[in-house]
Amino acid sequence: MLIRKEVTQFFRNKFLPTLLIFMPIMLVLVMPLVSQMDIQSIKVAIIDHDRSTLSMRMESHIANTDYFRMQSGFRDYDDAIHQLDDGKVDVIITIPEHFERDMQAGQAKSILIVANAVNATKGGQGIQYAVQTIASAVTEISREHGMPVGDASLITIQNRYNPTGNYRIFMLPALIIILLLLNSCFLPLLNIMTEKEQGTIEQINVTPITRLEFILAKLIPYWVMAMFLVAFSILLAWVFYGLLPAGSMGVIFLGAFLFSLCMSGLAITLANVSDTMQQAIFVIFFFAMIFILMSGLLTPIHSMPTWVQCITYTFPTRYVINIFRDVYLKGTLLSELRFDILMLVVLAVFFNVLATITYKKQQ
Repeated sequence: MLIRKEVTQFFRNKFLPTLLIFMPIMLVLVMPLVSQMDIQSIKVAIIDHDRSTLSMRMESHIANTDYFRMQSGFRDYDDAIHQLDDGKVDVIITIPEHFERDMQAGQAKSILIVANAVNATKGGQGIQYAVQTIASAVTEISREHGMPVGDASLITIQNRYNPTGNYRIFMLPALIIILLLLNSCFLPLLNIMTEKEQGTIEQINVTPITRLEFILAKLIPYWVMAMFLVAFSILLAWVFYGLLPAGSMGVIFLGAFLFSLCMSGLAITLANVSDTMQQAIFVIFFFAMIFILMSGLLTPIHSMPTWVQCITYTFPTRYVINIFRDVYLKGTLLSELRFDILMLVVLAVFFNVLATITYKKQQ
C-alpha cells in the first residue's frame, strides 16, 4: 500500500513525470552532439604566393578534409590577419614564393601557420590538422617527383593571442563565468524558495511594496556579490598565475554585470513558478548544465550541429564568454563587442521583466 501511495503521489505531481522523460532525452540524445571534443569546420585561409603544383596540391588536400572550411577573397596576409582578429578565420596558412622550386634545391623557406589561440583547444587542433595535411601533401608530391621529403623545419607555427597555447589561459574566463552563473542563479533561487517554504514571503506580499521593489531588493545584493567574485577571481589569477586581462577591466565588469542581470532574472522567474525547493533546484540545475555545455564555455560552438548553434543565440553565456575571452586574451575594445553587449542587454531586460510579471503579489 505504501508503495502504491508513493507511485500515485509521484504521478500526481505535474513536474516530476515530465522531468523523468525530458532529462534522459536531453542527456542521451542531445548532449553527445554538443559536448564533443572533435573540432570541425575550422575556418582556414590560404595565402598562396607560390601558385605551384605543390601548393595547389596542399590546397586540394585541405579543401577535401572534414575538419576545414576554406575561406577565400583575401587580398594579402594583412587582410587575412584582420579577419583572424575578427574571428572570421581560425587558421592562416601562408605558402612562400617559389616554395616548390626552393624545396627541390633543398633551400625552401618555411610555410607559416598562424592560429587564433584564444580557444586553445580549437587553435591547437587546427594547427595539428593543418600540419598533418600539409605534411601529407608534401610527402606525396615529393615521392611522385623524386624530390627529397621535407622535414618539420618546413613549417613555422604561430599561436596568436596565446603564444604558448596555455590551456589555463583559455579556461580562466570560463571558470569565472561558471562562478558568476552559480552565484547569480542558485543563491537568489535558494533565498526565495526558502522564504516560500517558511512562509515569510507571504508577510511581504501583504505589505505596500511593489513587485519591482521586491525583485530589486532580492537581486541587488547578488549583483554586488557577482562583482566581488569577478574582482577576487582576477586578483587570484594575477597573484598565482601572473594572468591579467589584456584589455579593459571596465569591459569585463560590464559584461559580468549584464550577465549577472540575465541569470538572476532567470532565477527569480523559476522561483516564482516553482512550488517546492526540490522542483526549483532540478530546473535551475538543468538550465545551468545546458548553458555550460552549449555556449562555448568548454567546447567550441562551431563544432555543434547547425540547429544547436541557432539555439545558443538565446543563451547569455554565449555572449559573455566572447566578451571575457576577447578582452582577457586579445584586448578587444568595447566598440568591437557591441553585438555581444547589446544581446546581453536585451536578454537582461527580457528575463527581469519576466521575473517581475511572474511574481504574484497579493493585493
